[in-house]
Amino acid sequence: MTGTQGSPSRRALFAVGIALLSALFFTLTYVLNRASASADAHWAWIASLRYLITLPLMLPLVLRGNGFAPVWRSIRAAPWPWLSYAGIGFFVFYVLLSYAAASGPSWLVAGSFQFTVIAGMLCAPFLYRDARRRIPLPALAAGTVIITGVMLMQFGHARGALDRAGWIALGCVLVSAVAYPLGNRLLLLHLERSGEQLDATQRVFGLTLASQPLWWALAVFAWTRAGWPSAAQVGLAAGVALSAGGIATVLFFRATGMVRDHATALAAAEAMQAAELLFATLLGVALLGEAWPRGMALWGALLVIAGSGLFAWVASRPGADARETEALRTEHGA
Repeated sequence: MTGTQGSPSRRALFAVGIALLSALFFTLTYVLNRASASADAHWAWIASLRYLITLPLMLPLVLRGNGFAPVWRSIRAAPWPWLSYAGIGFFVFYVLLSYAAASGPSWLVAGSFQFTVIAGMLCAPFLYRDARRRIPLPALAAGTVIITGVMLMQFGHARGALDRAGWIALGCVLVSAVAYPLGNRLLLLHLERSGEQLDATQRVFGLTLASQPLWWALAVFAWTRAGWPSAAQVGLAAGVALSAGGIATVLFFRATGMVRDHATALAAAEAMQAAELLFATLLGVALLGEAWPRGMALWGALLVIAGSGLFAWVASRPGADARETEALRTEHGA
């Protein structure tokens, strides 16, 4: 585990705060991707350009302090886990999210992706052999509050109806919402078993590097379908790469890595991504002149806020943390 000082409760709250900050930077993904899609940019260029640009942006970060060598050794020692987890957590995740940006409105994409709040928890029984395989009921209850709020906001925006493109976007984003935390958790488990100590920046860079063959193949596909991207589209992709592919992803991986052995706190960190919908609403009002949510949508926004606060409280309870940590010590010592 990342060596953050302080009590388990304080560490959990700190992880939740970092995850909340990452949600702010992730929100720009929906805004910029929707801007690209509205300008008739091909979804394959939207997806591939982000990670093709993210790699050189992150290279100086890992070169500082000799952080590149451990990542390269890890990938060379076990290329298949890195390639497969990068394919799940980065490629599948972002291809479907980019396709959804071209198929449905940004509020639908931002709202539907909050299924990731409980997706990580629902995957836990299939991933772990220790106490983390148990779905923490208080966390699941708080996640249900957030999901309810998200659905209310969706129906408030859509006025209770979705067209064919909206349903396609919904399906794509739901799968994307599972792929992202699944890839992250699988990589953390792989590093845990191999005994390797890679920080958040190294893990994000490693997954970005391992996924490059997939992004280059997708770029070739995009070129055959839509020709070369425009300068404006490359600029928007660079903005996404910096904010979401770099800053937000590193913060998110940092937060989840801090609490990887505490199932409730890990779920809480993942749940903070629900704030993306609130940030998207605020940015829409400030930058795009959209109206404030009203009626059902407003109640949904309040539920998302309440559920996020409940998650932070659940994660910070000393008693729950101590019980789970004690159970994990026995399993890890085997």
